[in-house]
Amino acid sequence: MAPAFPFSAIAGQDEMKLAMTIAAVDGSIGGVLVFGDRGTGKSTVVRALAGLLPTIRAAADCPYNCDPDKEDALCDSCRDKTAAGKSLKVRRIDVPVVDLPLGVTEDRVVGALDLERALSSGEKAFEPGLLARANRGFLYIDEVNLLEDHIVDLLLDVAASGENVVEREGLSVRHPAKFVLIGSGNPEEGELRPQLLDRFGLSVEVSTPEDLHTRMQVVRRRDEYEADPHAFVEKWKRKDGQVRRNIERARDQLPEVEVSDNILEHTSRLCIALGTDGLRGELTLIRAARAAAALELADKVETKHLRQVAPVALRHRLRRNPLDESGSTTRVQRAIEEHLPE
Repeated sequence: MAPAFPFSAIAGQDEMKLAMTIAAVDGSIGGVLVFGDRGTGKSTVVRALAGLLPTIRAAADCPYNCDPDKEDALCDSCRDKTAAGKSLKVRRIDVPVVDLPLGVTEDRVVGALDLERALSSGEKAFEPGLLARANRGFLYIDEVNLLEDHIVDLLLDVAASGENVVEREGLSVRHPAKFVLIGSGNPEEGELRPQLLDRFGLSVEVSTPEDLHTRMQVVRRRDEYEADPHAFVEKWKRKDGQVRRNIERARDQLPEVEVSDNILEHTSRLCIALGTDGLRGELTLIRAARAAAALELADKVETKHLRQVAPVALRHRLRRNPLDESGSTTRVQRAIEEHLPE
């Protein structure tokens, strides 16, 4: 297989790249939804991000990629080992990035009885599904707006609890399933269910670049990549390495970033002015701004960070206003200019 297109070489989609990078720094933000035209690099950005994420420590021989440093997030098997006084063997793995295809069955998503072992030895054993593979990583759904309703319901339950519970065919299994949800789609093919839309922390709108120079740059780089993928990846290796180091440093800096009462007040005023439902918008905006500050190695969140991330954190949380025909992005930008002074 050809290597993934380099993240640093993607041109003309700065907001989408920023949102993905922020999600990589702080997974608690809740994932990224990317909606826009066909052929604008939505899938390319996701697969490129997977290639530059720092490796993680995981329990060896564990199908759920359990974190050996967090006892409260272990699966039953790993917990039993530690309770018996055994130390978990540790290995470094790439951050999982799992594709969830359209038309996928429920058993494939949550896991089911291992039929091969049941038939060969008569033993009831659990065969982990895609949610197990995605634990501590990213779950990517292309054309997320076309996903079947019963699969959406499953994802909502697991996203809310951080655990996957399977009770069927005489099996009772509970395992950690914390992942960053990444969805992409074309709005012309249907809208997203409000319950699932609310679970995405950040929302990005992408469109075909209209700037002549950007379009030429995109086409030239893609053509060069397809002519010799390995040489192209090698050419951008240093810049991708810099992005990887920035993410690692930002993760270390994140706990040190201070959020003042003044910033909290600005955040609440902005959300009140926009009429966002609930408080999830404020929480997401604060976390995204903190991650943006950490990427700059700043020690506190400033107004500029709120201005930078407010559109992606809030545009999908606005109620429809029949008296205002302007789009959600325009409404957010107006509120920013009014309530977030530079």
